[in-house]
Amino acid sequence: MRKENVFLAVLLFLLFIHGSCAGKTERGQVFAQSRWELADGTIFVYTLFDYQGNLGGEGMDGNRKWIFLAGGCFWGTEKYFSLIPGVTKTEVGYANGKTEFPTYEDVCWNNTGHAETVLVEYDPDRLELSSLLELYYEVIDPTSLNRQGNDTGTQYRTGIYYVDETDRETIDSSISRLRERTRSPVVIEVKPLENYYAAEEYHQNYLDKNPGGYCHISFDKFEQAANLTW
Repeated sequence: MRKENVFLAVLLFLLFIHGSCAGKTERGQVFAQSRWELADGTIFVYTLFDYQGNLGGEGMDGNRKWIFLAGGCFWGTEKYFSLIPGVTKTEVGYANGKTEFPTYEDVCWNNTGHAETVLVEYDPDRLELSSLLELYYEVIDPTSLNRQGNDTGTQYRTGIYYVDETDRETIDSSISRLRERTRSPVVIEVKPLENYYAAEEYHQNYLDKNPGGYCHISFDKFEQAANLTW
């Protein structure tokens, strides 16, 4: 084989390898999407499922919106949100930290700044954001700083992270109403989403895979969520 052909073959092979690994991180995690462009800048959302459309509007299955909710251990919060009528998808991950592609161990032990977070995709024609937030308050202690249930640390902080700027007014109004009925200061973090990385596959739908697994949310809350009607 001529040298030029050998060189071309090697080059094509390297390009193939690069393309086939484009959705993988150095830690072996595979993601369906990598970056979303928003009007006010770029945020990074790495998710295990494919979503076509923009984060705040029309998606491949019709009208869908995203909100990112941190409420302590994400095993129970994902289970809870997944049962709410009008929620179309959930996923657990790590949000608004300073470390790229963190592992669970990084988030727990290496001061990454990430919060355990649930990506909640919902149909706004069936479920209003204000109603979803009221349900969120049902399963957290909004006055507890960096602690929910038996879990302590900044990764267990409460937070509402939005990707649609028009949601901010709804969130602020909801937090104001919550403050009116809460004696202690509300410490829920409210910020635009800066970044989100899906957690490892074994964390996804954890309580479905491990029905006896730890959860800081009482199981009657799951039943209440599943029986909601709009």
